Amino acid sequence: MSFSILASAADGAGTPAWAMLAYLIAGVFFILALRGLSSPASSRAGNRYGMLGMLIAVVTTLATHEIANIAEIGIAMSLGGVIGVTVARKIAMTAMPELVAGFHSLVGLAAVVVGLAAWLDPASFGITDAAGQILMVSRVELGLGIAIGAITFSGSVIAFLKLSGRMSGNPILLPMRHVINLGTLVAILGMIAAYAMSGAGGGGEGQMIIYITIAAFLIGFLLIIPIGGADMPVVVSMLNSYSGWAAAAMGFTLGNTAMIITGALVGSSGAILSYIMCRAMNRSFISVIAGGFGADDSSGGGEAREARPYKQGSAEDAAFMLEQAEKVIIIPGYGMAVAQAQHALREMCDMLEEKGVEVKFAIHPVAGRMPGHMNVLLAEASVDYDKVFELEDINSEFAQADVAFIIGANDVVNPAAKTDKSSPIYGMPVFDVDKAKQVFFIKRSMGGVGYAGVDNDVFYMNQTVMLLSDAKKMVEEIVKALD
Repeated sequence: MSFSILASAADGAGTPAWAMLAYLIAGVFFILALRGLSSPASSRAGNRYGMLGMLIAVVTTLATHEIANIAEIGIAMSLGGVIGVTVARKIAMTAMPELVAGFHSLVGLAAVVVGLAAWLDPASFGITDAAGQILMVSRVELGLGIAIGAITFSGSVIAFLKLSGRMSGNPILLPMRHVINLGTLVAILGMIAAYAMSGAGGGGEGQMIIYITIAAFLIGFLLIIPIGGADMPVVVSMLNSYSGWAAAAMGFTLGNTAMIITGALVGSSGAILSYIMCRAMNRSFISVIAGGFGADDSSGGGEAREARPYKQGSAEDAAFMLEQAEKVIIIPGYGMAVAQAQHALREMCDMLEEKGVEVKFAIHPVAGRMPGHMNVLLAEASVDYDKVFELEDINSEFAQADVAFIIGANDVVNPAAKTDKSSPIYGMPVFDVDKAKQVFFIKRSMGGVGYAGVDNDVFYMNQTVMLLSDAKKMVEEIVKALD
């Protein structure tokens, strides 16, 4: 009975019942993909589900639409596939955040191109009335889809430049930026409303859509440049959400159920993840998406710091204390990723366990430059999933730990987040490494600070020994000393 209802509804919409069922199956696979990607142990299966769902969606779309030139589509898909596989194989794990941002920009640009194509030739998309004018609901879909896509594109470009080091990670704070951003967003919504209420068609008419596109490209830049590096993981997740909503809007324009389902899943899951990460960083979700609303124009990491005494040790010192310990908690950060030290770290972990030492890994929700960055690196080095713990699951264990081994992390272990109300990271949950009996802290030099640009009192604690070196080199030296 339910299938007959589906068939009649599909026939009324001009889409075969089997295609609607195929899109539904593809949607189920996409949901299974998201479920699988929620855990490192099931992430490979999640990727496979996503690939299978996308294959079903693409084949169904090609089979149910009139194709002007299947050869051209095949060539375009082949070129895109070759480029995607080549980039994915060559990209370093440390460059994964900027790769994700780059891919988000392409999704946004695709939404803009499809929207403009529908605006120029609406009859081919089936979105016109008897008079040949674009339907009002389609004008709303076009305006929103193009605007969200343009914001995603330009914002992702800035995120890519910041994450790849081609642009400073420091916030670029324009005068009256909040007024400018809010005014531009209101103007975009106003233009979309005006365009929807007009009778504008495609071709040379309805120039309002061009103004919407230009303004949306502009606001994408303006929203991301004031956001500092410490908030970049949230930005990547947020842009992922934007790309999903852009795809969903274009799905309505194209009448493609798979795009609507996929876009809604990506958009909602990205928004939820962004909210969770903002809570983990004690950031306001609204302030981040509004473009660095909470940033202080006078703050920054360039302030002169008072010279304070600290203890410096060697690889031999660390090896001796590590093999004498009963419990070691390792906190990896972006410095580990840059140095590609995860494989050496896994080797050190294996040697300590052979000596009877209990070793655990503590991962902060915003460690690295994108959600799950550290988890991916540890998985690449074949670290067992059951040794990796989130902040809320392991933070209470530092009081029983003999050694807290910090490698390339900074802001996520900074006690200023708990004690200094003037600190830009105040209120962010951090690891209680100060409760461990011994702390080893690997960083390149004492001159550097974390991505948030603030000094760290952990450097100067009585139980802290600084290991000043490249992370990979230092861990390899510790491995040699353990051997």
